[in-house]
Amino acid sequence: MRAWWLPRGVLRRFVVDLLAAEMARQRRGTPVPPPSQWHDDARLDADLGADSLELMDMAVALAEALHLHESGIEDYLLARRTVDDWVAIAGEGLARFSERLSFRTSGSTGAPKACPHALATLLQETAHLATLLPGRRRVLCAVPSHHIYGFLFTVLLPHDLGLCAEDVFDLRASSPAWLARGAQDGDLVVAHPGWWRAVAQTVPRLPPGVVGVTSTAPCPDDLADLLVAHGLQRLVQVYGSTETGGLATRSAARRPYVPLPHWRFDGGEAVRTLPDGSEARHPLQDAIVPVGDRAFLVGARHDAAVQVGGINVFPSRVREVLLRHPRVQDAAVRLMRPDEGTRLKAFVVPKPGADAGLLPSLHEWVARELAAPERPKAIRMGPALPLTPAGKPADWDADA
Repeated sequence: MRAWWLPRGVLRRFVVDLLAAEMARQRRGTPVPPPSQWHDDARLDADLGADSLELMDMAVALAEALHLHESGIEDYLLARRTVDDWVAIAGEGLARFSERLSFRTSGSTGAPKACPHALATLLQETAHLATLLPGRRRVLCAVPSHHIYGFLFTVLLPHDLGLCAEDVFDLRASSPAWLARGAQDGDLVVAHPGWWRAVAQTVPRLPPGVVGVTSTAPCPDDLADLLVAHGLQRLVQVYGSTETGGLATRSAARRPYVPLPHWRFDGGEAVRTLPDGSEARHPLQDAIVPVGDRAFLVGARHDAAVQVGGINVFPSRVREVLLRHPRVQDAAVRLMRPDEGTRLKAFVVPKPGADAGLLPSLHEWVARELAAPERPKAIRMGPALPLTPAGKPADWDADA
């Protein structure tokens, strides 16, 4: 089995991304030390500020992701304190057992869920992806490597493209506008729709020969068109989930998706042919509209989730949190219209006589109770929820 964690820099990026994300999840919006401060000799407690409970959760997250319990080495994490220590322990664990990894879902409905994947199936996926992306000389990544999308495209795929670790560059500390002067012919840019939207707004013209990949959320057709108009050679859109990995791809807006060779659809399930010839079934999160023999279009989600910054969020859950506020009588939550923004908005009906000072109290409430993508960016108040003349729920202006 391929030792994907070698050279060390690849594993270090994975470990730091995971630990920083876990720290941010626990702190709910409190700033986390930037990557520039995660030096090899930095202590997770004294230098990076992790307390004992945070250290415990970070150790659990790393052990869960790399299945360190399979090698029996996870107990060493809490006995060590530096970034280099944890990277070394992770490497030793992988040297003993590397056949499976787990990736967490976003946790928008509560606690994140761990989704295990055999390394063989991940390699099966990137082997096909490499055939769709020939001629790439560098990988520029704007996504974290511990998420399944980032892991596939920035950890495993470079090897299949014949690239080395030095050919992978992290864009997250740079403005998307950097692409105008820093991108080169042969680059593969791995990002999500929110990041690509910023590119379209700040980069008038991309250098020739740059190919993009987007996933984690549906890419609006107008955005894909705009990026191509700005010089992007091609935007490969990947459809999938943390549970399944990539299911299908398309290379142009409005075209149907084409399943990866090892996937087929059977009713409301996606069926994967595994490397050993057996099959695994996964329930689909979206309605699938067949086009021809194998291609398809994506319909509405079964679970009513919406995408904010590449993260699945559930307006119903956000509404429940607002209703728990002692001064709120009713609430409605929905995604902003395209002309308003890309975040959630809320309409709140205060309890009688409870409207004075409620708005700042609500912002404090959601900052404490919700993760950043879930927090309504605009909250309006009124005596009753907006309704159409027919009595059905109606939209409202976020900036009114």
